[in-house]
Amino acid sequence: MFFLLLSTIALGAVIAGIVMIANRALGGRLPRWLAPAAAGLGMLVFTIWMDYGWFDMTSRGLPDGMMVVSSYETSNALQPWTLVKPKINRFAAIDLDTVEANRIEPRYRRVRLNLFTRYEPVRQITQLYDCEGRGRIDLLPGETLDPTNVADMAWAPVGDDSRALSAFEAVCRKEIDPARG
Repeated sequence: MFFLLLSTIALGAVIAGIVMIANRALGGRLPRWLAPAAAGLGMLVFTIWMDYGWFDMTSRGLPDGMMVVSSYETSNALQPWTLVKPKINRFAAIDLDTVEANRIEPRYRRVRLNLFTRYEPVRQITQLYDCEGRGRIDLLPGETLDPTNVADMAWAPVGDDSRALSAFEAVCRKEIDPARG
């Protein structure tokens, strides 16, 4: 966040400098307010571009084996352009390299879910999947659970959206190394 602020200010200074140089080259014909107005507009456009580009830049930078399963759009009255087109400020991605099968019942799979939020560190939780019952349970950090002893109603159904179904299929179809699972 600090580097974003620093680069925004530097961009504003560069834009103001360019306008002042152009004004000098034109013999002082440009209005005096143009340099700060251009700097302010440039900083605003840069900030909006960074906000809308954060999800694409971050998700493209994920290592192989990470799969985005959901994203969340937000809008804010203090950023009125988000009322027209909401921006994505957080998303979740599963790490397919961490998939483990239950030793007793291989139909149950454990996987790590990474929660990405703009301006915050990445959080991780564990998810359990019931590949035959098409269910999922989110575990709190440090929580352990034997999925063979869980009532059917405790499992949340896997969502109907394409990303949730793709994640479920990827976790349940993942080939497990017998030494790990």
